[in-house]
Amino acid sequence: MGRLLALDYGTKRTGIAVSDTLKIIANGLTTVPTHTLLDYLKAYMEKENVECIIVGLPKQMNNEYSENMKHIRPFVKKLQSVYPDIRIEYYDERFTSALAQKTILDAGLKKSDRQNKALVDEVSATIILQSYMESLRLQNK
Repeated sequence: MGRLLALDYGTKRTGIAVSDTLKIIANGLTTVPTHTLLDYLKAYMEKENVECIIVGLPKQMNNEYSENMKHIRPFVKKLQSVYPDIRIEYYDERFTSALAQKTILDAGLKKSDRQNKALVDEVSATIILQSYMESLRLQNK
């Protein structure tokens, strides 16, 4: 069984989360500089079987795409050309940064950790992935 991998894509950094092989729990994996993302994914996928990549879909409250979509589309197109056999799906990422910051605050981390944007990106990717997996479970009920 393959893992699910989620990306909270940003122009500077991308948060990455991955599921367990049973697709029950999402775990933060890391945050990487976006310009190194394809190299990181290549190395990771040489070691792990990834069944699907979930990319955070940046939407605004009015349901229109945010500015970051102009960066995400070309990246996803390249990802599809590099990994044609891996399913790639978008999943709404609205509120994930705010939820990530609240989660980090609720975890009782010290101020310097709460201000770590890389940690926020990784937690955001984890929230995207966990929400995606929960939506799949609801569809299958």
